[in-house]
Amino acid sequence: MLLTPPNYKSMNAMRKWMMVVMASMLILSCGPSVPEQYDKGKVSPKIYPDYVDVTIPVNIAPLTFELLLKVDEMVTRFSAEGEELVYGGVKVCPDMEEWKSLTAKAKGKDITVEVFAKKDGRWVLFKPFAIHVSPDNIDQYLSYRVIAPSYVSYEELTLNQRCLENYDERVMVDNMLCSTESGGQCVNCHNYQQYDGGRMQFHARENNGGTVIVYDGKVEKVTMANDSLISAGVYPSWHPSLPLIAYSTNKTVQNFHTSDIDKIEVLDAESDLVLYDVEHHTIKTIEKVKDEFETYPFWSPDGKFLYFCSAHFVYESDSVDAVEATLKAKELKYNIYRKAFDPEKRTFGERELVFAADTLGMSATLPRISPDGRWLLFTMGEWGCFHIWHRDADLWLMDLNDSKATAFPAEALNSNRAESYHSWSSNGKWVVFSSRCNDGVFTRPYIAHFDGKGGFAKPFELPVENPDFHRQWMKSYNVPELMKTPVEFTPQEFAEVLKGEGVKAKYVGNSDTIKSSPKD
Repeated sequence: MLLTPPNYKSMNAMRKWMMVVMASMLILSCGPSVPEQYDKGKVSPKIYPDYVDVTIPVNIAPLTFELLLKVDEMVTRFSAEGEELVYGGVKVCPDMEEWKSLTAKAKGKDITVEVFAKKDGRWVLFKPFAIHVSPDNIDQYLSYRVIAPSYVSYEELTLNQRCLENYDERVMVDNMLCSTESGGQCVNCHNYQQYDGGRMQFHARENNGGTVIVYDGKVEKVTMANDSLISAGVYPSWHPSLPLIAYSTNKTVQNFHTSDIDKIEVLDAESDLVLYDVEHHTIKTIEKVKDEFETYPFWSPDGKFLYFCSAHFVYESDSVDAVEATLKAKELKYNIYRKAFDPEKRTFGERELVFAADTLGMSATLPRISPDGRWLLFTMGEWGCFHIWHRDADLWLMDLNDSKATAFPAEALNSNRAESYHSWSSNGKWVVFSSRCNDGVFTRPYIAHFDGKGGFAKPFELPVENPDFHRQWMKSYNVPELMKTPVEFTPQEFAEVLKGEGVKAKYVGNSDTIKSSPKD
């Protein structure tokens, strides 16, 4: 701070200036400072969240953290390119403007973090660590469903959107605005066309059931349930350029285990794929193969292929039997397929096998293609399709440009607990994924940089203003989806649409459906 003395015209003016100087000196002297004498430690500080040697987008909000050791005092210094920030206290919460200035200078380089701790009268400097600042931006917004990690109070849930450049968070959809004492519901499966908050959809089930679709300023509720379909649309994927959404239709079964370490299981007793036309309110079957459970559609970035998962399952009984499916649930092994799509004719080709997880005794779900069309990221577990409940679930990667390439685990992203839902950033430089790596119970979003060659940097937990927030907040984040622009409608506006009658979708038949199982 530089203070220039005024041109004194009176003794009173001089006194006032001196008071300003003394007050400024007092403020500066009271701020934290790095100790002059200290011992050097050989280990990195144990902090939560673990931000040691992570790679971050240049536009991310400040990384706050706390020391997980009991100390008397603590001082932390961030430094990069001749600039430094010094903060006191076991909770380190960088100022927003100061952090933005520091990351801008460190763009493409590192921020060095030094943690000094005082215990029993002695200062110790932990081994300094780096925060690598990538020049690659991440999309400005992230949306997710906020829900308790059980089915006991599932109605108390919201769909939220968060600005990743700061800590601003807003509720998009509040489920409780439509629930009543006699009629409850839930909302889920939000999805966007090309990361655009102005083109989004989500589902509501039970009391005010239907699919809410936002399209260029218009919002409407659509009823897709039809006698020719198993159910209304479930897992969605917007076509990248056309007003089309691919869905699975599923007969879902839930089970609660008493002895298995994975206490809750969700599986399908039946599932197919359908295509919904947003402009014409029509729906038709994409894939309905005998003895196959098709689910989790996802379009390629060029819109010329629809990827999906399918498990081969033959019922011993003459009809769909949820009990039999439950008893044989561990036999359900999903492979990844795709169907060519003609955008002009809006027709599909036959299914092509992309990855045979069942040959490894595994099950692959949630295929997601990088924006450049090269990389397939998916979730792999021993069986089933709802891997968020499976501790063995990991993320795997496959190079689609290499005909001889085999899938391999994305080791940097995985832990000994469940990693499940994931999405790419619009520039393909980042992935956001769900993980229960901290405690095995609560799902949190993690962000990781991708080098474009098959490698991921160490992921970091979604930054929050209070570093202890996630350890106290007993809610999970589900379905993390990145967005370039926010959703502008309010929870009250969505609630009014949900309470209305909605538009009835018209079923118009099949679309080049395979008539028999490929394993027949």
